[in-house]
Amino acid sequence: MNEAMKTSRRQFLKVGGAALAMIPVLAVSGKAMAATNAAMRTSMKYQDKPLGDKSCATCMQFVPGKTAKDLGGCKIFAGDTEISPKGYCVAWVAKPK
Repeated sequence: MNEAMKTSRRQFLKVGGAALAMIPVLAVSGKAMAATNAAMRTSMKYQDKPLGDKSCATCMQFVPGKTAKDLGGCKIFAGDTEISPKGYCVAWVAKPK
């Protein structure tokens, strides 16, 4: 029983060590956390340019990034973290004033 416990502990330490080693790699790679939802983008006719005065930055569904120019998210596009504030889609709804 003691030998089985050592093997289990070794496995835990190996997996834990590998997980800890991956944290800096993911933190340094900005693209590791970014994602797009291509199916939703296509169905909602998303484009990276505004349509007149309609842009993601003025949409009620837009979730802004860290700054006004950074990419953000959208409440409609689940999991998509690369929405341009200058983009547009057919789900655009004006923010209340």
